[in-house]
Amino acid sequence: MHISLASPLDSDLACIHHLHNHHADYGRRQTGVLILGCLIFLVDGYDLYALGTVGPSLLHYAPWGAGSGTLGMLGSVTALSMPFGSVLAGWAADRMGRRTPLALAMAWISLSMLGTAIAPGLALFASGRFCTGLGIGALAPLVSAYATDGAPPRRRTLHLAIVLGFVPVGGSLSGLFGRLLLPGLHFQWLFLFGAVPGLLVPVIWRMVPAGRAADADTAHAAHAGGAGHGRAGLAELFAPGSRRGTVLFAITSFMSMVLVFSTTSWLPTVMMKSGYDLSSSLEFSIAFTVGASAGGLGVSLPADRGHLKSVTLGSFLLAAVALFALSTPQPRPVLLVVSALAGLGSLNGLNLLISCMTAFYRPRLRGTGLGFGLGVGRIGAIAGPSYVAAVTAVIASPKAGFVAFMVPAVLGAATLALLPRRLSPPAGEAVPTHEAAPVIP
Repeated sequence: MHISLASPLDSDLACIHHLHNHHADYGRRQTGVLILGCLIFLVDGYDLYALGTVGPSLLHYAPWGAGSGTLGMLGSVTALSMPFGSVLAGWAADRMGRRTPLALAMAWISLSMLGTAIAPGLALFASGRFCTGLGIGALAPLVSAYATDGAPPRRRTLHLAIVLGFVPVGGSLSGLFGRLLLPGLHFQWLFLFGAVPGLLVPVIWRMVPAGRAADADTAHAAHAGGAGHGRAGLAELFAPGSRRGTVLFAITSFMSMVLVFSTTSWLPTVMMKSGYDLSSSLEFSIAFTVGASAGGLGVSLPADRGHLKSVTLGSFLLAAVALFALSTPQPRPVLLVVSALAGLGSLNGLNLLISCMTAFYRPRLRGTGLGFGLGVGRIGAIAGPSYVAAVTAVIASPKAGFVAFMVPAVLGAATLALLPRRLSPPAGEAVPTHEAAPVIP
């Protein structure tokens, strides 16, 4: 007869050791998700801001004969393919898992930046930006959904703020390279750096799970007696419980993208029209992106404590006020601070809006919801650069560009104010008890 000498204390210690290892593994996975998300959005931000950084140099490049409307055209061409990238990637992420679409998007965007760097003429350069836009459009819903899947429910805004904060970091890197290399080096060299992150593709394939994040959520919904459909679709975004939020998110996303893409494409040029030289204009652009990065983490704390809507609304209003202040004569240090506040309001307003959408949709519909909302918003990205180009061409005042920046910020705040107080899952879907719908004051 075998007699076990193990005591209840030994069993408890083994259980504690198992739980400790489980939490350690979970913490390492969360850290890995954050690091990978940050690196991918660093690439996204660099590629997004590259056109604005080289804008003044491109306009003065005689062999291509670029005119006053060329920069707006290139910005719109870049944004033209983004809605397709966003909707397709979000749809694929909810059906194929996050890994394959994310790896394909990263490979595509790296090859597109390489093509832009070696383009011999303006037409092929514009084609390269069109292809780059497809990849940029895909990355936002894919990485946002991936980061949210791996975040604790009560820290989602913080985790998204961390990864999305690297978009302006990438923009700052682009501006820094421009400050150091332009106009001494040909502007296309800056796009060559955007091809290097293709090395992240094997890292993505190894780290990102192959399965669908929807599986556990769907199983819980079925167990709880909810609809629990195994396959999410665009039609579900317009079910009675989610229709209002889906429409308002799309409109607000449109206004936010007009604001972000008009400022990222035109801010250095608008500053030069106000009398600043190229180096000074790029410094204001760097301050714009640094402000968004530095302030994003701070505003995520009250957002995670139940004030997500208030903080997001405040960001849009801050952008409007700061952009107006940039058009006024102020000491240089003051203008740099104001530029940072404008970046905080503009770029972080979009980041917080993404946080609102990830809170609104359950995991099995999160990629589709983000893809649709950001896809509609990308239409604003298409219109934004050309909109500013038209305003500055018709109105001769140096302040025209700043007023053009302000309009979408104010309209975005007005639309955002109409969002429901309480975010709820799509109709018919059960909410897991550990993931109650957050309140948005």
